[in-house]
Amino acid sequence: MDAVRVALLREVLAGTQWPGDARRFAGSLRRSVAPAGGKLLLVGTEGYEPWHMAAHLVDEAAWSGLPELAPTLVRHRVRPGEPPHLSVGLGRLAAAGRGHTVLVVAPREPGEGLLERVHDARRAGATVLSLDGGDRDLGALAHDALSVPDGGAELDLDTVQHLVSAAAGENGPPDRRGSRRRFRDRLAGLADRLTAPPPSRW
Repeated sequence: MDAVRVALLREVLAGTQWPGDARRFAGSLRRSVAPAGGKLLLVGTEGYEPWHMAAHLVDEAAWSGLPELAPTLVRHRVRPGEPPHLSVGLGRLAAAGRGHTVLVVAPREPGEGLLERVHDARRAGATVLSLDGGDRDLGALAHDALSVPDGGAELDLDTVQHLVSAAAGENGPPDRRGSRRRFRDRLAGLADRLTAPPPSRW
């Protein structure tokens, strides 16, 4: 989802809690990763890998001049021969501690195994953030959580991930090398994007 469609989505959701909640949560994410210069671990559940969240955060990190937003995707299953950036297993959470941020994306119940690992990471000093479907145990573990109940009338968790990742990249330092040029380049393409047909879904 590009900047124009995020802006349109925010217009549609104006008057609801979601734009403000997404910006608040994104602020928590930025504050947690900035002092350590990164060390962001992104993990989903056994049945849900947050590929899109990872990709959007990488894009926002590059565009905003905030490299600390680029996450390490932690996976429940790693197949032999996969590239290094897709070969980080759950054991990585065991090494998380002070200076790390663990961002959990869990549309449904995270499972006892993941909860135990996240609990251990928090006890070791990691900051835990959660984008979830309302799981109470995960919410209790998180330093900050944004919950989107499954079957909500307004939007789903995938859409909230777009809002959060876009907000996380906003207000980056204006003096970072190349950030102003990238901003101008992005603006130059907005007119073309406005005339493009919308996707079948957000």
